[in-house]
Amino acid sequence: MKKHYFFKVLLLMIPISAISLMSYSGGITGAYSGSPGDGGSSCTACHSGSANLGASASITTNIPSDGYELNTDYTITVNSTSSSSKLGFQLTAENGSNTKVGSFIAGSGTRVSGQRITQSTPSTSGDWSFTWKSPATNEGNVTFYTAVNATNGNGGISGDQVVLANKSVGVLGISEAKRLHFEMFPNPASENLTIQLPSGSKNASVVFYDYIGRMALTQKVSQTNNQINVQKLSSGVYIIKVLADGKIGTQKFVKK
Repeated sequence: MKKHYFFKVLLLMIPISAISLMSYSGGITGAYSGSPGDGGSSCTACHSGSANLGASASITTNIPSDGYELNTDYTITVNSTSSSSKLGFQLTAENGSNTKVGSFIAGSGTRVSGQRITQSTPSTSGDWSFTWKSPATNEGNVTFYTAVNATNGNGGISGDQVVLANKSVGVLGISEAKRLHFEMFPNPASENLTIQLPSGSKNASVVFYDYIGRMALTQKVSQTNNQINVQKLSSGVYIIKVLADGKIGTQKFVKK
């Protein structure tokens, strides 16, 4: 009787294991980039072993040496070398407080998973390129963290090699001559938000960005027509960017 029970359990586990492995091949969901904000967790949470597949990893970007501009698209590339023919990765971006910053746009062979990006199919080359949209406000230095998993191709989660890499970039600050100083109230607000432009600025464009950098609302304001209805915005924290006369100003806004 016990023998029959054992085989029934074994047969049940086969499809479950197959589904689990298939989901990993399409990129893992969760916090496994090896970053401080992810608690240092990496692919070793699932993949283990003492394999020596000659794996290495690095991160390259087209962000200028003097830093990233705000709300700008940049190309990020994860490069790895290994004797493995099936590789995967996860990458995230964090500021000095280990808070996720910016947002990702998937490229070939990748997919976005929350505030991280991972492979959509296993790679034979170990190279992935995708887009990172920088934050709409100055978050200071940003560090990209990645965990690359070089598998041994046995269809399981043992005998693989995981390597980590990171790369830090600075922010290109806005000069005082280009900075727009404006007031807004009330903050937090649930219905209407008033944007008070500095004297000399007659008209401005106001753009609201959510916490992952997606544009949520845009509107024109002036000295006399300066109220914005925010009722349709979901509750949460937004970055407001105000552009007028070739200048730019940003502030955080809380929608109740």
